[in-house]
Amino acid sequence: MKYDLRDEKTLREVWEEREVSWLAPWACPASKSRGRNREENPCSIRTAFQRDRDRIIHSKSFRRLKHKTQVLLLPESDHPRTRLTHTLEVSQIARTISRALRLNEDLTEAIALAHDLGHTPFGHLGERVLREISVAEGLEPFLHAEQSLRVVDLLERDGRGLNLTWEVRMGIVQHSKGQVDVRTGFSLENPSSVEAWVVRISDSIAYLNHDLDDAAGAGLLSVGDIPRGVFETLGSSHGQRIDSLVKDVIANSEGGRLSFSDPILEQMESLRNFLYVSVYTHKSIRNEEPKVSNVIKFLYRYAREELGRGAREALDEISGMTDRYALHLFRSEAEPCA
Repeated sequence: MKYDLRDEKTLREVWEEREVSWLAPWACPASKSRGRNREENPCSIRTAFQRDRDRIIHSKSFRRLKHKTQVLLLPESDHPRTRLTHTLEVSQIARTISRALRLNEDLTEAIALAHDLGHTPFGHLGERVLREISVAEGLEPFLHAEQSLRVVDLLERDGRGLNLTWEVRMGIVQHSKGQVDVRTGFSLENPSSVEAWVVRISDSIAYLNHDLDDAAGAGLLSVGDIPRGVFETLGSSHGQRIDSLVKDVIANSEGGRLSFSDPILEQMESLRNFLYVSVYTHKSIRNEEPKVSNVIKFLYRYAREELGRGAREALDEISGMTDRYALHLFRSEAEPCA
């Protein structure tokens, strides 16, 4: 059906009405958003959450994710995940769950696409070094979820930020467990929307499976090392395991509360513990820690002493770097002085 932009209702208003009539009672329709920090005129064709999603995709920080480490540092193969491919996998899983549970797929997608925008170069190794620096400087401990919110609020668009909706912003900072938003005091154990909860779960589904896949591909472990219960309960392939987890959470979620069955949850924890012991603390990854620490600490000193950055500004600058840019800057500035 052809739509005439001269019609009395805008496309956005038509879509908002469809959301209200279709979404589950506990979902978050765009028309009920708490709004933005800076008021804007609504778009005539996109809902507020669709607009947020588009701003995130077109941001510089989103593009930089393609050159940021997920787990394996500077792998020789082209196949291991980067922060960008991880983000896209989280988004795909989250959208599938949201659609099945009649939640707001646009809100879920926007949160998923932005959840790791503040992640550091060199993965969690880089994050640990920046956290160590921030504590030594008397600042709040560096956390990538908090930094992701800082990126969309303050750092994008030359300091103007993306001015995203409250729901997307809270979903971004709530995607990691055991944290509290230092600006609002909001407990991150209780996500502000069911859609935010979906992204948190989808993040776990994605990384538990693709980190296993990448580690096996890199020779860090063999199929025989993987706990037998994981194969028997979740499946023997990457696709089977994701399918099992997604279908299980859909089947066991009710009334706006997301849940896995006990057998599935038990194997998720088994897989998480296995990855910690066999992958995240693997000798080949531990061997990279001193190198990563040396690079990031040098770049921090360089930003403070040579570029005149403040402590918070230096942390922002380094956390936004890609792996390859951080290494290029280190080699160009540190090695001539060696």
